[in-house]
Amino acid sequence: SINYARRIQEALLPEEALFSENFSSHFIIYKPKDIVSGDFYYFKKINEHIIIAAADCTGHGVPGAFVSMLGIAFLNEIIGKGIKTSAEILEELRIQVKTSLKQTSQIRTNADGMDIALCVINTKTKQLNYAGAYNPLYLIRDDNLKEIKATRNPIGIYLREKSFTNNEIQLQKNDKIYMFSDGYADQFGGEKGGKFQTKRFRELLLKIYQEPLDEQKIIFNKTLEDWKTDKHIQTDDILLIGIEI
Repeated sequence: SINYARRIQEALLPEEALFSENFSSHFIIYKPKDIVSGDFYYFKKINEHIIIAAADCTGHGVPGAFVSMLGIAFLNEIIGKGIKTSAEILEELRIQVKTSLKQTSQIRTNADGMDIALCVINTKTKQLNYAGAYNPLYLIRDDNLKEIKATRNPIGIYLREKSFTNNEIQLQKNDKIYMFSDGYADQFGGEKGGKFQTKRFRELLLKIYQEPLDEQKIIFNKTLEDWKTDKHIQTDDILLIGIEI
């Protein structure tokens, strides 16, 4: 039944052809830890706007997959009401998650939710609008990696809740954008059995970003397997998206 559930979950993910039709190049690395995944990615094009998201739901396996299905359904509903800024989409998504999971300030036993990076790209003006819940956005241009930081709040109940921040970026030809969950950086391995870590992930990006994106995907996958070796199982769901403008 869980293998059949994987088929249902994957059917709700966007087809890669949508990325190919709208960007110069791209890759998607999507590796569930336990057959079904708490990570999901999202793509929707409405007129001149493209909405892309990479999300990491609480937990992995079946519990994470349930929350991911909610996230996809809520994003479809919110975006279907009309294009908004990325921050407004995340604000509405937070309300939907808290309401559906019955999260209140009085009841703190259920803290399920998600971290997410969400972009709205205007294909006519090449303007990118980004907001994040813990998950940042990486932009590489002219040999420099710029991290556009996320708001340090999850999608879900949080003690110190604050508004999500919009970030406006004017895209240029050959810009490379990366969205991801924390699964890659958190993978245990190496000689000492430690995490791969964000620092090593950023160094790898800067080392290979000039390669074609399909080649980058091969390098990322090989680096991950070499890091894990035969001694370590996959730590968490892994999601990594690369896009070239």
